Amino acid sequence: MSTRRLVIAIDGPAGSGKSTIAARLAKKLGYINLESGAMYRALALKALETYADLEDEAALRKLAKDTQIELIPREGGNSVLLDAKDVSQRIREEDVTAAASRVSTHPAVRRIMVDRQRAMGQQGGVVMEGRDIGTVVFPNADVKVFLDADPNVRVERRLLQNAAAVTAKDAQQVMAEIAARDRRDRTRSASPLVAAPDAVHIDSTHKSIDEVVEAIDSIAQEKLQHA
Repeated sequence: MSTRRLVIAIDGPAGSGKSTIAARLAKKLGYINLESGAMYRALALKALETYADLEDEAALRKLAKDTQIELIPREGGNSVLLDAKDVSQRIREEDVTAAASRVSTHPAVRRIMVDRQRAMGQQGGVVMEGRDIGTVVFPNADVKVFLDADPNVRVERRLLQNAAAVTAKDAQQVMAEIAARDRRDRTRSASPLVAAPDAVHIDSTHKSIDEVVEAIDSIAQEKLQHA
C-alpha cells in the first residue's frame, strides 16, 4: 500500500458544501483540513476589531503580516486561533462573513495568505477547500475537485445553518447575498473563482454529504493506487 500523502483541493462557490465535505473527507483519510476561508475570516475579524478600512489594501497587507493564524485539528473540526485566541465560533458570524468577502479580494492580502497555506500543506496529507486552491494555491494538487450546486439549494443550505426560524425575507436576503458573492468571486482580478482545467466537477445538488465524500475518496484512492 502506498504511504504517499496527497494534496486534495476542493474549490467551489458559497453554499456548495465545501467546508463540511472537506472536514469529513480529511477525517476519513486522517488528513489535515486546511480551511482557507477560516483564515480569511480570522483576518477579517481582526480588521473589524482594529477598525481597519476594508478597502485599504496596504493597511490590510500590513495587518496580515502582523497577524498569527493557526488551524488546530480537533475531533469536531478545526479550532481557529487568532493571535493565540480561539475565535472558532466568532468568525462564523454574519459581520465577519461579509468582511471576509471584501478582505479576500485584495491581491496583496491573498499573496500573503497563499504563501502561508502552501507552507502548511507542503508535506501533503491535506484537504483544502476554497475558491482558488486548485488554480493558485496548489496548482499541482494530486486531486482537484470543483464542487457546485443549484443556487436555490445553496440558499437552503445557508438557511439551515441558522438554528432560528427563517422567513421568506431571510431567504430573499440570503439569495441576494450569495448572488453578490458569486459575482465578486468570479469577477475579481485576483484569483477569480474558476475550475482548474484538470478538476473533476461534482454537482452536489442531489447528493448527500456522504455521497460526495465517497466520490472524492474514490478519486483519491485511485490516485494512490497508481502512485
